[in-house]
Amino acid sequence: MPYSNIDKSSDHFNVVKWTGTSSSPVDVTGFGHNPDFIWNKYAAGAGDHQQYDSVRGATKMLVSNSANAESTNANGVTAFITDGFTAGSDINVNNGISLAHGWKANGTGSSNTDGSITSTVSANTTSGFSIVKYNGTGGNATVGHGLGVAPKMIIVKNTQSSYEWIIGHSDLDTNQTGFSNNWYFNGFATGARNQNATASWNSTSPTNSVFSLHSGATYMNASGEANIAYCFAEIPGFSKFGTYRTNNSVTDGPFIYTGHKPKFIIAKNISASGYNWVMWNSALNPRNQAQFFHHHPNTNDSWVDNTNMIDILSNGFRLKDYQTATNGGGDTILYISFAEAPLVGSNNVPCTAR
Repeated sequence: MPYSNIDKSSDHFNVVKWTGTSSSPVDVTGFGHNPDFIWNKYAAGAGDHQQYDSVRGATKMLVSNSANAESTNANGVTAFITDGFTAGSDINVNNGISLAHGWKANGTGSSNTDGSITSTVSANTTSGFSIVKYNGTGGNATVGHGLGVAPKMIIVKNTQSSYEWIIGHSDLDTNQTGFSNNWYFNGFATGARNQNATASWNSTSPTNSVFSLHSGATYMNASGEANIAYCFAEIPGFSKFGTYRTNNSVTDGPFIYTGHKPKFIIAKNISASGYNWVMWNSALNPRNQAQFFHHHPNTNDSWVDNTNMIDILSNGFRLKDYQTATNGGGDTILYISFAEAPLVGSNNVPCTAR
């Protein structure tokens, strides 16, 4: 049974469900920390998944369901504040429910020279999360990530050009041997793994200090163009990144052990084409089964209900549906999970299921 050094997950990550008001701007608080990366989605209707971080600065918006370059949204996240952020009129929908996912890094960042490219890094080594800004060179290169351990997953977006979001993951290789393939966030409903991208990470897994870029990876290493990378290391009792095999069973679906009670889960079928990413969280799903609402981070759809059901447990989650996106027969599903509470913290107090 793993013990975690993070007794209170909300010190580093949280999901806040908030209701918009008739006047803007409005402060959205309740995270339990000062978030440096905000992923906000209007939940009750169509609306983009908007991403902001403190390294690029407030109002600098990316959209995970789009390949578009960074834009300035003066009415989006307008400021990072104590325990939350300030929301402008674009995301402050009167009487509308929105979801804000917040990760704590370490402020606006500082220079990192661990790689051949000097990067700006804001790193939270306790929770295994860093925000990395760098300019591509067009040649084989390395970039410092500041975590002190090798990340399990890296999400990269060129912020100057309309290139796809690129995801590298230690379990995303055909043989699960490292960062030799990559996946897309946006527009990814029509494909499985992108097996033609073996050059993206220079066929090299990240180390304790750097990740690698290939000269041909224009979408994340174009000469002189800015990129942002979100790097995640696995922390026992707080985060888990892996894959599971499906069995197409409603009564006895696969159980996925995470070592924590999940707060936020993302899943993607990487065996079959034509299926969206799926994301659940306990803010929208306060009781089991967590069937009622989920979102697709690669579309701007409103919440979806009564499909892709799961039970969220004290030590993981169990599939309770036979939807091919998350539990088709014999497929491999990528999952990403962040904790509401560790199974057992350093205070030796076990968490409970819902």
